Amino acid sequence: MTYVVTENCIECKYTDCAEVCPVECFHEGPNFLVIDPVECIDCAACVPECPADAIFAEDEVPADQREFIELNARLTPHWPVILRKKPPLPQAEEFNGKPNKLSLLRRE
Repeated sequence: MTYVVTENCIECKYTDCAEVCPVECFHEGPNFLVIDPVECIDCAACVPECPADAIFAEDEVPADQREFIELNARLTPHWPVILRKKPPLPQAEEFNGKPNKLSLLRRE
């Protein structure tokens, strides 16, 4: 099983989770993070670190967020690994908790 970054990360991109990952499985896009499902060791260290509560175990991803399982896997090879905490996006507080952000996801 792996962990999955879901919609609430979009336009927030808090990186606290990446800093605690022991296997460097987080990848950074312009306004979203993803977890490499091959590298994730199911340790759950990232879950309590996410201020946006956007990370779930694969089998606990909410039904309306299931597409993020495939999205994390698909975007991982295209984005660089992130190892350290960085400042969140300037609008993070404004977007944290807003629904229906998938259309805002920037892939490049």
